[in-house]
Amino acid sequence: MTDLFAPLSLQHGPAMKNRFMLAPLTNTQSHPDGTLSDDEFAWLTYRAEGGFGLTMTCAAHVQAIGQGFPGQLGVFGDQHLPGLTRLAAAIKAKGSVAALQLHHAGNRSPKELIGEAPVCPSDDPETGARALTLAEVEQLRDDFIAAAVRSEKAGFDGVEIHGAHGYVLCQFLSPTLNRREDRYGGSLENRARLIFEIIHGIRERCGPNFQLGLRLSPERFGLELAEIVEVARQVLSQGKIDYLDMSLWDVAKEPVEEAFQGRTLMSYFTELDRGQVRLGVAGKIMTGATARQCLENGADYVLIGRAAILHHDFPQKVAADPDFASIALPVTRQHLRNERLGPAFVEYMNNWKGFVAQPETAKTP
Repeated sequence: MTDLFAPLSLQHGPAMKNRFMLAPLTNTQSHPDGTLSDDEFAWLTYRAEGGFGLTMTCAAHVQAIGQGFPGQLGVFGDQHLPGLTRLAAAIKAKGSVAALQLHHAGNRSPKELIGEAPVCPSDDPETGARALTLAEVEQLRDDFIAAAVRSEKAGFDGVEIHGAHGYVLCQFLSPTLNRREDRYGGSLENRARLIFEIIHGIRERCGPNFQLGLRLSPERFGLELAEIVEVARQVLSQGKIDYLDMSLWDVAKEPVEEAFQGRTLMSYFTELDRGQVRLGVAGKIMTGATARQCLENGADYVLIGRAAILHHDFPQKVAADPDFASIALPVTRQHLRNERLGPAFVEYMNNWKGFVAQPETAKTP
């Protein structure tokens, strides 16, 4: 099935009306206590209105100590429920599936933001992070599960577990960062144990119609491609999740590891037997043609990041013009404001080289 506008059924809960999923995007525009701001509400609901089959929040932290960036959405306490409830209802009212991404930054939590040393599977002198105790690892697992329960209570159709981009679950997968000697360290089975326990716990605690996704990085961040392929294979074969989201950075790229080159990184995952689990890919999908190519190459859906920042209605634009291509960079601040990015989000994107047009510097007379 290579039709971007064919519905995509999931094992639990509602189907996506098309193959476009809004990627979970850092936007730094919620309140300091993690409660939802009007700017974040406007940004996300405008994407739901723009035709995305599933609209996912930014990474929302499951523990206060797991905050990864300023203005991050929180899901670690009931104080977050009113905003999350309002958001889930509005996304669904626009005809989009509503998902929240569960996150903990681990050693990537800035000390000045969380007010103490960050945590990591093992002591990490480079970031000043301290090793989690066994009891703290178990608490971390339970807090991921509790955040999923809270998300369901808020009305979200499902959650995605953030196991990518060098954050805490990714740190557990890394044989270099995770040097534990208990049941969460050592073998790949042990290093992946936390992810599998979180998946199992969410399935046990949440309702039969609650959706569950997982995001993985296949390389970088101290990861080995062969190991991540094996984790993906096991997750797919167990069939407890609804979708696996592979963050590739570029859907056309070859692996970094020389032994695996000669074919695309994406192909190592599309060839896996996925049963009823859906497979999605993210990475530089800026045109309708690239999105179609991903489906032709075996993905079930695509995750749209930068193109969704630039065009809230990217799916609708591709529907009207199959060869639609995103506006060229850099774009003006006004363009981003028109796309419902709040001031904090515009400033965040201004830090991405070449994304936001810079004012002409006055010439010296």
